[in-house]
Formats: sequence, structure tokens, C-alpha cells
Amino acid sequence: MSHILRKHRTAALVGAAIIAGAACLPFAINGSTALAAPSDTGGILAAGGSFATIVEADKPAVVTITTTMKTTDVSADQQSPMDEQFRQFFEDQGIPLPRPAPRNQPSEHAMALGSGFIISPDGVIVTNNHVIDNALDIKVTLDDGTELPAKLIGTDPKSDVAVLKIAAGKPLQTIAWGDSDRLKLGDQILAIGNPFGIGTTVTAGIVSARGRDLHSGPYDDFIQIDAPINHGNSGGPLVDREGKVVGINTAIYSPNGGSVGVGFAIPSDEAKAIVAKLQKNGSIDHGYLGVQIQPVTKDVADAVGLDKSGGALVAAVSADTPAAEAGLKPGDIVTSVGGEAVKTPKDLSRLVADLSPGTRESLAVWRDGKAIDLNVTVGTNADGQKQAAATSPEARGQASGQPSLGIGLADLTPDVRQQLDLPRSVSGAVVASVKPDKSAAAAGIQSGDVIVSVNDRPVHNARDVKAAIAEAGKAGRKSVLLLVERDGNKTFVAVPFAAA
Repeated sequence: MSHILRKHRTAALVGAAIIAGAACLPFAINGSTALAAPSDTGGILAAGGSFATIVEADKPAVVTITTTMKTTDVSADQQSPMDEQFRQFFEDQGIPLPRPAPRNQPSEHAMALGSGFIISPDGVIVTNNHVIDNALDIKVTLDDGTELPAKLIGTDPKSDVAVLKIAAGKPLQTIAWGDSDRLKLGDQILAIGNPFGIGTTVTAGIVSARGRDLHSGPYDDFIQIDAPINHGNSGGPLVDREGKVVGINTAIYSPNGGSVGVGFAIPSDEAKAIVAKLQKNGSIDHGYLGVQIQPVTKDVADAVGLDKSGGALVAAVSADTPAAEAGLKPGDIVTSVGGEAVKTPKDLSRLVADLSPGTRESLAVWRDGKAIDLNVTVGTNADGQKQAAATSPEARGQASGQPSLGIGLADLTPDVRQQLDLPRSVSGAVVASVKPDKSAAAAGIQSGDVIVSVNDRPVHNARDVKAAIAEAGKAGRKSVLLLVERDGNKTFVAVPFAAA
């Protein structure tokens, strides 16, 4: 298996549900060797820069999670929705990802494993959702080899976090949450887990990147690390030099089935809040707005009169949604939610997803050259709905900074409507030609596109479009914001026209 970011489980007694997906092992899973009583690290490394003090304190709180499931749930040729999202991300980058070949299942049930960590003495354990997804039975093996049944307390597939509970009959060693926001590129970290089922293992590395968006959901804000993590590490803790959890190891990019030093972890600041909600309610209902959004580039900001780029540009509002009821319109730029700044579309997605359905919240919106406030009652993000989705790079058509539009326009005659299969409700001007060396082409404008508004002003024909562009130029705008319809979808495109 080559070039694939893996985090799904495959059949077998082991290397599973993980960061790197499961794998069949030619040997049984052995219990971990118990350690001496841990000591407080106090944030200080042992002599010579050793991590021994941290490992001594944290290792007893790391557990192995073994799940039993139907073989159809873990077949090698079946992948989870999240795995498909990760696969799509890399394929969008031009990296072909071959699918695993089907394997014959030897029995009705199979077993898979991952890792987790204890956060309270009474046996509350944190792991990844994909470690326990579809499990018929969950067992936890402590660091001293004790095996206990586990109860599922709560799970959140969108953030890939799950909470379990075991009854050990005694207080258990715990590991404390750290502050992932303090992590910087180059900071040292440790990954602890049970790779391949061989027993609890510790690997060291550094923070390679922050804020990785792998397009798997509204919470994508992964920490990238180079510490080796492999099959079975999913759900294990990523700890800092103080021995505190700064992330949950979740996925790896693997061209050969093993670790190549590109791993991803859920930040602790995000996970901690989700775990608290799961402990309280057992599940999380994520907020839903009902809009399609795209970035506010400098050209978009120039077109609408904003002094700087930032926010989320509303490209479309779905009917009968909280956004529609609140009065949001295409062309609005959302700049904050409940007083929290929105700098990117991802910010809006995360802020809305964090809100509970039924919550009434304020939105700061830039419309028609001025700031207004709207109140929205957040809806429920049911399966299959996207609370806020950025349009594709092709649809966004971000401009390259060329100085002129370079388009030819024509009216929507009956013949043109028939050729483009446009309903009578669509009005505007059709793009008849695009000069390849001008800014409209660089922005993604194509022949056959229909311009339906210019700077939020509806247009009905080519003359309206030209007049609106001329008016924007006279007003000192550096670019013009076009609402374009293509193949039944609408998207905003900002085009510079300083020399047009």
C-alpha cells in the first residue's frame, strides 16, 4: 500500500484502528511490563536531557484498547468515511492513493487495537472515535497487564474523539491535560502508545507544523509531528516536556504502511473541551448555519470596501436554514460570531460547530460597505449536512493580481438560455470570451459563466454589468466582486481591474 494517509482499521488480531490503520500481525498481543511507581516530573528533564522522568510518570496512564467487531466492519477493502476524507485530501494534491486489496476473513469476528490514556483516577479514558467505532466489545489493558471491560461513555465522530470508563476497584494513575496553544514549531514532544500490539512504546520528535487542515471536518487543526507512530498508536497521548497531554495521536501519512515521520494529532485544547461535553452528555450536537462560504482575499476586500482581508464570504444560503431565517445573504462577509473574530472560513465553521443547537448568537456582518449585526438561532448539524462549506479552488477562482478583467459579455437571449440550460429565473450577462492573459482568466472566469451580480448589485444584461464595473472603478475600488453562476452553482469571484 503506497502513499496513503491511514487511520482505518483492518481485520486481524491487532495493529488496528489507528493512526496508520490496522494490520494483521504474525504474533499475539503481549501485555505491557509494569513500571515502578511514577514520580512527579515537575517540568524538568532528567540529567543529560533524558525523557526518563516524563516516561516514568506518564506510561502507567497509557492503556491498550482492544475491540471486537464483525469482520464486515473491519474488512481491508472497506474504509471509514473519515479515511475517505483523508484520502480525498491527498488525491486533491495530485497524489494517487491505491486502495487496499480485499482480504479473506477467517472468522465471523475480528479484533483490532488502539491506544488511550487515563484522565481521572476513577477510570475515565480518552481515545479516538475510530478506535472503537462499530465495536461489539471493548477491553482495556492497563500498563501492568490488567485487562478490564470498558463502557463507552460518549463519542463524537466529527472530532474523532471518544471517552471510555473502566472500573479498576482502585485509584488509577492519570495524565494531565497540557496547553497545545503554547506549542511552537521545533518543540520536543513524545508519542506514547501500543504500536503493532507489541506493548507500550515511547517515541520522541518535534512539532513539525501547526494548524494542518486535512479536510476531514470542521475541527481540522492538526498538530503535525515527526515522532514515529504506527499501527496501534491511535488514541495515545502526545505529551510535551512537562509530561502533559498536548494532543491525541490520530493519523499518519504513509507511503509504505509504516511511519515516515509525518504524523498528525488532535490539539489538546480542542480535545479537552470535547471530552468534557462527552462526559456530561454522551454525545455532541454540533451547530448548523446553512451557508456556503469562501475566503476573503485582498481582492474581495478591495471590492467590498473592507480595509483588510479576513472573514468568511457567504457564497450561498440554503433555503429554510438558520442562516436564511437570520437574514444572511450571498455577498455578506461574516467577521465574528458571538464576539469571537472570524478570520477565515475555517474559523466560522469551527465557531458554529461548537455552538449547541437552539443557541441564539450574534453575527457581525459586512454588507453594502458597512457593518451590521444579525441574530441567528443555531440549528442541528444532521448527518449529511455541512454547516459551512468552502467552495472548491476552481469555484473560488482566486485572483492572481493581473490589472484588467479581459472578458467579453453578451445578453442572455433565448438561444443562449437554451444552450446553457438556464431557467428563466436566472438573469444577468453571459461571459462570451475570456482573454487568457488577463485577470478574469486568472481568477477562474470561464466562457459560459453567467454574471448575476456585481458588488452585490443584481444585473440583468451586459450593459448593467459594464455600468456596475465602471461605477466601482469611479468609487476607487481596486477590484470588482462578481457573483457567477456555473452549472447550477453560484460562487463569488473577485477580479482586479485597476487598469481595465
